[in-house]
Parts: sequence; structure tokens; C-alpha cells
Amino acid sequence: MAVVDVSEELKSLASTMTSIEAVLDLDKLRADIAVLEEQAAAPSLWDDPEAAQKITSRLSHLQAEVRKAEALRNRLDDLGVLFEMAEEEDDPDTRAEAEAELTEVRKALDEMEVRTLLSGEYDEREALVNIRAEAGGVDAADFAEQLQRMYLRWAERHGYGTEIYETSYAEEAGIKSTTFVVKAPYAYGTLSVEQGTHRLVRISPFDNQGRRQTSFAGVEILPVVEQSDHVDIEESDLRVDVYRASGPGGQGVNTTDSAVRITHVPTGIVVSCQNERSQIQNKASAMNVLQAKLLERQRQEERAKMDALKGDGGSSWGNQMRSYVLHPYQMVKDLRTEFEVGNPQSVLDGEIDGFLEAGIRWRKQQEK
Repeated sequence: MAVVDVSEELKSLASTMTSIEAVLDLDKLRADIAVLEEQAAAPSLWDDPEAAQKITSRLSHLQAEVRKAEALRNRLDDLGVLFEMAEEEDDPDTRAEAEAELTEVRKALDEMEVRTLLSGEYDEREALVNIRAEAGGVDAADFAEQLQRMYLRWAERHGYGTEIYETSYAEEAGIKSTTFVVKAPYAYGTLSVEQGTHRLVRISPFDNQGRRQTSFAGVEILPVVEQSDHVDIEESDLRVDVYRASGPGGQGVNTTDSAVRITHVPTGIVVSCQNERSQIQNKASAMNVLQAKLLERQRQEERAKMDALKGDGGSSWGNQMRSYVLHPYQMVKDLRTEFEVGNPQSVLDGEIDGFLEAGIRWRKQQEK
């Protein structure tokens, strides 16, 4: 790479970094950290474990955010020095090292820039993920389970906590549906671009004649509700059923009727939770999921009214959004962004950051 090209590239990256720092508002983040550190040091912190968990989690996230931005700025500053050394000493090894670091810094900047695009009302929230098997029979149920694993593996790769609220297993293989939470700041904003119908094309392992099968699974992403959210739920509108939780193949995993299913009669929304031993805990978790679904329904109704006022038919991008093709060729392609990967197994193993980044950038373009 020519010296002039490198100089221009470094100027461009420095400008991007300055913009990112401005959007992140590092001074405000440092002030917020100081307040949270004071709260975390209070002797009474763990008197309320739930509040304590939120404070420590928020503090850890903000500290990591500031450290990441500061480290990236330092790497960018050092990069200029590294290229100067390579030029002065005419050293191919140093030049190769500098160019490799330039590639890494460029990638890290792109990732951080995507984070600054998450400015929606609920983008900072944790995410509730609901996956359900759709058309395709046993293949669809198997695909739904693969998607569950994909998102859980993605969260694991990033060190994000998860908690499965409920999984309804299919009779032959796979799952009918599952609901779980991803416990990380900005999980909702990041994963919300995954909402829609996912399509799998492959030679079915469940077909004796080895025919190609197309199956579908639906993904719904909701923001976790907080106390500030106003969702009116009348007790008289709820039907609560308790039952014994079951695992794969219908086997009982609990000896008591602790699993809870709540039906919101006016809307027909049904939610279940079976992950806790206690019926009371399962009911509380199920109510959280129901509140999230009603909040999203409320938001969609408000959005539909605004679209009607603007003469906009609404966006349908969230319907069929990604194809996973395993036969006759290997490819995963996002139908909105055109982003594609030729290694479906890596995607199903949780390597979906490229799709998430492309989706977030695409969504931002649609909002302009």
C-alpha cells in the first residue's frame, strides 16, 4: 500500500473514530460509571438482588464500552507510528505487521460504528427470542431447534447470559417452539433485525427417499419489559393453566405441576414457562413474556396508524428474510441486505455477526 494511500486511510479512520466517540459520548459514560460505582459500593446493595444485578451488569457493560473505545483509539494512534517505522527502516516485516493491524482496526471500527446505529427506543434492552416451527413438518421442527442453538451459540461466543423460559418439543425430532432471553445490553437492538421467516433447503434426513425439502421457521424478537413500561393487563382477561413440564419425547422433567401457560383472552396470545421448579416463578416469567408481546403489539398498532397517516403501506421486510441452502449448493443469504456466506455450518454454529451488522446498516438506510 502506497504511503499516500495509507495516510488518507488513517485520516479517514481517525475521522470515523471521532464520530463514534461523539455518538458514544464518553464523558457522559464515565460520569454514569462513577455513579454506578458508588451504588455498587453501597453496603445495602444486595438487599435487593434483582436491582443489584442490574446495577452491576450495567456498570460492567459501560466499563467495557469505554475500555473498548479507548483501546481502539490507542491502536489507531499507534498504527500511524508503525507505518512510519516501516517506511523509515524500509522493513517488509514491519510493513506487513502494520497492514495486518490496519485490517484489524478497520474491522473493529466497523463493528463499533454499527453499535452507534442502535438508537431506537428499546434498543438498549435485553432480548426475548421466540422461535416456532412453521411449514415443513418434522424438518421445520428440526430447523427451529437448529436456530435455537444458533442464537444460543452466538450469545455464548460473546459472553452473554441466556435463560430458556420454555421449549415445546416435537414428537419425532426438533421443537415446536421455544422462548429464551439474551441477557446483554443492546441485545434487542442487535437481534431485532433477525425477526421474520427463515427458510431451510436441504436433503431431508427424515425422508427415506432422500428428497430435497424446504422448511420454514419463524423468529420473533421482543424487548424485555421494564417497570417503566405501561402495559395494562386485567386479571379477568387471563386464563392460567398449570401442567407438568415435559422434555424430549414427552418424558416428564418435573414431578409436580409447576409449568404455567397463560392465555390473554382478548388477543388470544398464549405464553408458557417451565424452566423453574416453582409454579410462582414460572408464572412471573410467563407474565414478563406476555407483557413483552402486548407491548410489541401496542407498538405495531401505533406504527400502523402512523404508516396510514403517511400513506405508507408499512414495511414487509420482516417476513421471509433469510435462506439457508444446504443442497444443491452451500449458501446462507439475507434476502434484504444481499449479505451471504458460503459456509452454512459456521452460521448455524453461531457466526452471525456479519448478518447482524449488515441488517442494522440496512435498517438504518430504510429509515432515511
